[in-house]
Amino acid sequence: MSKTVLVNVRTFAAGVDVTGVSNKIELSSEVEVKKTTNHGSGGWDEVVGGLGSAELAGEGQWEAGDVTKVDDGAWAGLGGLAPWTVSANNAANVGDLAYFMQAMRGDYKMFDAVGEVAPWTSTAKSSWPLVRGQFAHPPGTARTATGTGTGLNLGAVAAGKRLYASLHVLSVAGTATPTITARVESSVDNTFGAATTRATFAAATAVGGQVLRTDGTAYTDTWWRIAWTISGTTPSFLFAAALGIR
Repeated sequence: MSKTVLVNVRTFAAGVDVTGVSNKIELSSEVEVKKTTNHGSGGWDEVVGGLGSAELAGEGQWEAGDVTKVDDGAWAGLGGLAPWTVSANNAANVGDLAYFMQAMRGDYKMFDAVGEVAPWTSTAKSSWPLVRGQFAHPPGTARTATGTGTGLNLGAVAAGKRLYASLHVLSVAGTATPTITARVESSVDNTFGAATTRATFAAATAVGGQVLRTDGTAYTDTWWRIAWTISGTTPSFLFAAALGIR
């Protein structure tokens, strides 16, 4: 991606797509600098990395009234952990760059002076690492039956690394308890002829978000995808998902 002016930052917070009600999104990460300077350092400071952290700060226009609105989502998530996934200037197509993390929404501010467009501001602080990965499922494609997503060549997972995944269920329709159970599969190549399930999200029947990761086991498979099982009567789901290795 070349130099760009930010005009279409896609942001998903748990089960809310805040893209259309946000006008500023800032994502930051840092690692603590810990000094290890000693008498053998030759007169120069020596440092090592300490604890890492990340934060997302956003603001925009206030809306309320159902679980897909920013105010409803903020109140439901205040003080709790949820996945946050952000892209830069794209429509969140499969393979688009994604940054995501599990984070706690630590604050929420709303409203302003008379005559102003009602605003909101909020921040979320990471509980897991900030992951740089790719979208594995686009938010605008409705799914009505069990299926599999497009494979991504993310590479092998080395020892001590993990495969991370975020899932944002943005809308649910149908009767007889429509349910979606998403999972992460891997394969040695893009055919997924012998796909292996590496992690499974909890079954979802309502708008919301989940994030998961593998247990630190090394995997030589280099291709990864999202797959899902859908049940219920006339079910339909809109969801976004991202995968990454860190």
